[in-house]
Amino acid sequence: MSARLMKKVLKEQEAALQQHQQLNSDDDAESPNSSSPNRNPFDLLEDEDNNSSGDYSSHHHSDQEKSKISGEASDRGASKQSAIAVNTVPMPNVKAKKKKKKKKIMEDLSPRTENEVISSELMLESLTLGASSSSHQKIAPYPATSQFVNKDSDNRMRKKHCNSPILQVDPKFLSAENELRRIFGSRVVKSHERSQLSVNSRLIRGGRRGNHNLKKTVLVSPSQHWPRWDGSLTMELLESKDGVHYFRYIHSSSYAQAQRAFEAAKAIHDLNGIASILLNHPYHIDSLITLADYFKFTGEHQMSADAIAKCLYAMECAWHPLFAPSPNCQLKYVHDSNKPFFSSLFTHMKNMDRRGCHRSALEICKFLLSLDSDDPMGAMLSIDYYALRAEEYAWLEQFAEEYRSDNSLWLFPNFSYSLAVCRFYLEKRELLNNREMVIGKAASCDLMKQALMLHPSVLKKLVVKVPLKDRIWTTILENSFFQCEQTGSPSLDHLIAVYVERSYIIWRLPDLQKFLSDSALSVIEMLKEKGSHAKDWACVRKEAFPSEKNEYAHLLVSDFSDSMPTMPPDNLQDFMVDQMGGIENGEQFHNIPENHMPRDLTNRNALAVLLESMLPWINYGTGDGEHIQHDHPEQVNEE
Repeated sequence: MSARLMKKVLKEQEAALQQHQQLNSDDDAESPNSSSPNRNPFDLLEDEDNNSSGDYSSHHHSDQEKSKISGEASDRGASKQSAIAVNTVPMPNVKAKKKKKKKKIMEDLSPRTENEVISSELMLESLTLGASSSSHQKIAPYPATSQFVNKDSDNRMRKKHCNSPILQVDPKFLSAENELRRIFGSRVVKSHERSQLSVNSRLIRGGRRGNHNLKKTVLVSPSQHWPRWDGSLTMELLESKDGVHYFRYIHSSSYAQAQRAFEAAKAIHDLNGIASILLNHPYHIDSLITLADYFKFTGEHQMSADAIAKCLYAMECAWHPLFAPSPNCQLKYVHDSNKPFFSSLFTHMKNMDRRGCHRSALEICKFLLSLDSDDPMGAMLSIDYYALRAEEYAWLEQFAEEYRSDNSLWLFPNFSYSLAVCRFYLEKRELLNNREMVIGKAASCDLMKQALMLHPSVLKKLVVKVPLKDRIWTTILENSFFQCEQTGSPSLDHLIAVYVERSYIIWRLPDLQKFLSDSALSVIEMLKEKGSHAKDWACVRKEAFPSEKNEYAHLLVSDFSDSMPTMPPDNLQDFMVDQMGGIENGEQFHNIPENHMPRDLTNRNALAVLLESMLPWINYGTGDGEHIQHDHPEQVNEE
């Protein structure tokens, strides 16, 4: 070895050993056995060809220097083990600690024996998915459900909402027309569209026929007789943080003026005044939402859905170029200008469900939940229902496992029962396809028994709501465990009421009724053998929902109902201060698509027809065959 190269090697070895000795002195107290013996770097001078020393020096060199040294060493293979032992950098024994901690965790998570009583605190830890309890270890009441438990202590933190791939929205499933094609076939849907097109062609005046094309959108499909988008709404980008974009709707000056007129009409309950706003501002969102609510109460459900669709069309036309149905795009509910989009999307979701487009309703629910992680509309209380109706069982299980890392979803009544139903149908699929059951997954009967033990009051409410009239239900409800209708927690009682109102219809299936009754009978037998389980699960409910006030009072049970509310005509008149006002100036109906043949008004609500006639896209004609002339041609050019 040359003198120049030797000096370079010695300097590097001396610096490395000083650094190693400093690390040894810092870590001696923590891991005294991990330090390595001191090595004299000048030993290289004694024997230049010594293999151990040569290997030792080469360990701290760059690849280029190692190649030079290796050319002078004759045999390095025999000294590899000794060199590695010499050059082990002393580090704190972190791995040993992690292994010890992991071993302790796995011992805590091991299945309990049948004779061991599981305390209510441990049972709660196995189910609680709230952020406040995310640091606790989860011990499943049923050993078979341990696969849903997060066993890695390093992954306790809640997953970021924006990075959750489970909420990715597929735009092709947002369209109800696409789902109708999958259900009924393209030929049936095209035939219906042709019939609708022939009707709409009669609604449009000859001079305006085909004069403008509406923008294509993903949320709704605009009708040809709708007015052109006036651009009165826009969306601005507030900030971008950690790859997430935050947006807010903003109003133009003309829209702000219409909004002030709406607030004035709303203050005096003047529905005619609200309808007149739509004459000059056909896409004023709050006015359309108000009319949609009115049409809903009068039984004009198609008119109500049409008004909501116009709202979504206008607000989608205002989207920022960077905005898309994605968890990376947030639209916070705290901004007042964003709230109409949430309410319109929630109503549109229910409309899709009534049309039988459950897959579209599920995608809209995912979109609604991804907009704001605070879930101001309670989409979490409906998403399981739409997943079951759309037969997306595997997705629902994946959602329950991945959306939150602390498993708190299992505490909610809707997820406790829906995940049992989900597993029930997945087991049937596996049985039909002659596939083996997934190892580690809990059996559906165990999940249903867990749901019944955690939320027993749900059963009696389902028997009344569905209704279930077999004699077996009378026998089951005679048991004291299922007789109580109140849990003692206002929040939990409200969540149970929402679940029963939203999901009762799925329990009308005979196979699910038998599944529920068999599970209930098993719970009764289990309680006869060991009655202390009832007290344990009561403690779980109390610890999971300790608040003495209803934390979900802002979510009305009626908002999750399939029933369409109606209102007596006498009460409907309260919406209108001047019932005949606002329609005297017929000349204001400028450039409005008109049906040359009068509409069929048989068995329709008189007040609804009256209000419908005031809308800018509806015209019944004058009755004498003459049509209203345009007195404002300048406004026609604007559209």
